Amino acid sequence: MQEACQDLKQWFKEEKRDLPWRKNPSPYRVWVSEIMLQQTQVAVVTSYFEKWMQKFPTVAALAAASLEEVMKAWEGLGYYSRARHLHASAKIIVEQFKGEVPSTREHLESLKGLGPYTVGAILSFAFHQKAAAVDGNVVRVISRLFSIWEDSSKKKIFENIVTSLLPEDEPWALMEALIELGARVCQKKPKCERCPLQEKCLAYREGSAFLLPIKKKPGKITHLSRDVAVILYQKELLVRKEELGKVMGGLYEFPYVPQGSSWNFDLKLEKVKVLSKVDHGFTRFSVDLYPTVYRLEEKQDVEGYEWIEIEELHTLPFSSGHKRILKEVTCEDFIYRKL
Repeated sequence: MQEACQDLKQWFKEEKRDLPWRKNPSPYRVWVSEIMLQQTQVAVVTSYFEKWMQKFPTVAALAAASLEEVMKAWEGLGYYSRARHLHASAKIIVEQFKGEVPSTREHLESLKGLGPYTVGAILSFAFHQKAAAVDGNVVRVISRLFSIWEDSSKKKIFENIVTSLLPEDEPWALMEALIELGARVCQKKPKCERCPLQEKCLAYREGSAFLLPIKKKPGKITHLSRDVAVILYQKELLVRKEELGKVMGGLYEFPYVPQGSSWNFDLKLEKVKVLSKVDHGFTRFSVDLYPTVYRLEEKQDVEGYEWIEIEELHTLPFSSGHKRILKEVTCEDFIYRKL
């Protein structure tokens, strides 16, 4: 297997993708990239990562930013708790570790949002330590290479195998090569003819590569339908910032209720236009948003909501579905004239 691992490392050196976080892989850059890559495709992350590094080039810069600035920079990536945890952890790093990302497993595990994979990735790619970083890509490679028919959610099994494979000499190179192989060759539909480990792969010999890894059934998706009220008063719109700790914590949204329900405020609204339905997905929910624009003749305070100038709204972080509604609204002529 040592010879196969050498072949894999050589394959990686020749075939690895040119990704921005691989240039100057400082602990901070590795940390941010790995958090962004959680549940998000590489193609999407690339532009976000480069813009993030321009806006927050150091841990100190991230810690000094407001949460709202951080959420705005993250807008569109989804799973917003990742951004909140990055911000909170940056403050901890500045306060407790003199602005330097810690290099020990114990200290990294004390930071918010860092699970076993991310900790292993930082230790491996940033600090060049012998550490396993087992994500879905690595699980596919290892389960097929060794023909493992255990539930792939049992990550400890795979971590132990990966650790046993990592050499004393440049263990990080093999670790990243395993991830790259899973991402580009040992995919859900494996490209065995391109694999440098083909001769050693037990699943390939058995003809079972398409059956592995074994996955437990995904959780049920809950479908929701919501009416959304886009309420316009002159050049202001009524919005609400979700409380921290909730799914959309720190993000702005328009008022909404389950479709067909009554609104929980008493306003004299003039219906202006029904907008296109917007599909919105997050965690285990699939949501259909049905937005309608209303005009308010006399401005009134609404508990839990605030009136914000339309131009200012574009600088604030919105949940992805409501951001699309805002974009459609501001493309319409009616916001700039009185009907």
